[in-house]
Amino acid sequence: MTNPNVAEAAAAARQALDAHTYETVQWHFHPTTGCPFWLDYAKKLSFDPLKEVQTFADLQKFEPFQDEWLRGGPVRRWVPQAYQDKPIYVFETGGTTGTPKSRIAVNDFRTDYELFSQTLPDAYFPPGANWLMLGPSGPRRLRLAVEHLAQHRGGISFCIDLDPRWVIKLIKQGWMEHLEAYKRHCIDQAITILQSGHDIRCMFATPKLLEALALELEARGSSLQASGITGIFSGGTEFTPQWTRFAVEELFGGPPETSGIYMTPTYGNTLMGLACSKYPTAAEDYKISYYPPQPRAVVEVVDFDNPDTTVGYGETGRIRLTTLTREFFMPGFLERDEGEREEPCEAYPWDGVSGVRPFHELAEATTVGVY
Repeated sequence: MTNPNVAEAAAAARQALDAHTYETVQWHFHPTTGCPFWLDYAKKLSFDPLKEVQTFADLQKFEPFQDEWLRGGPVRRWVPQAYQDKPIYVFETGGTTGTPKSRIAVNDFRTDYELFSQTLPDAYFPPGANWLMLGPSGPRRLRLAVEHLAQHRGGISFCIDLDPRWVIKLIKQGWMEHLEAYKRHCIDQAITILQSGHDIRCMFATPKLLEALALELEARGSSLQASGITGIFSGGTEFTPQWTRFAVEELFGGPPETSGIYMTPTYGNTLMGLACSKYPTAAEDYKISYYPPQPRAVVEVVDFDNPDTTVGYGETGRIRLTTLTREFFMPGFLERDEGEREEPCEAYPWDGVSGVRPFHELAEATTVGVY
């Protein structure tokens, strides 16, 4: 970290993270505010979180968070005592096989996307513009989150109907003809909305669906530009530098100043929120570096064999996620992804991650669908 301004900002960010960690642990383990899960869990610990967790580093006293803890109910064991009388949302993640993981929410999804909204350039994501949501719907956080993002920016969100669990079943059965038909069904929904006079300027789309949409519009003698799209928010492990180059140079026709289309890659999920990225450019070979919404969430790149050890900058490791909000506390969850550790930067003075891809030991068992 050669920039002294970045180093100073990174030190301040670490202090803020330590303070936020302390406040979050106090909240989740205090009898008047904490959730039943963590209050029961504390009885089994050999230490007192209220006294012995003072900094982010102290979270290593906890065992890694297990995703099985989120499978099955009763889901209210995750609702903090302070929110028992609030309207509660539940969002699902995973569940392509077996019981899905569930995360409760009150306002976290709104807060996460309001923070993300601050990173969007108004020139390409005009305030007041309407949005198209081209991605998973149903019990997933993404649909409501994108809808809130549009509303927060003064617009209206139009959403297609997409069931990713059905997509996974089609892939596992080898029914590729049915899979392509379902993809066409999703794209037809999107094009119908775009051609219905709703003045849509912005959209969320996963990489595969964005590519399919652009190619189908071209086949019909149109384009994303002709449809009015100027700002695209996208995300997923399919977001590689190679695909980004293809999207910018082939699907859009050049960078924003040439094509009029700005695409912002993100890395996120129901458990974390959104990690933003610096805009990928040809000068950097379209490298994508993601930075989490610290202190609400922290991404670490850790040693494959020793997850309590962070790898060096530029080195490869498994992604470990910690979520720290008053609605949800999740320390040290080992994601099913790996990547390279990135240094803090001026916009995000804390660690990031690049080259995100499925964790190599699980990659063969990972099914990536139409979305």
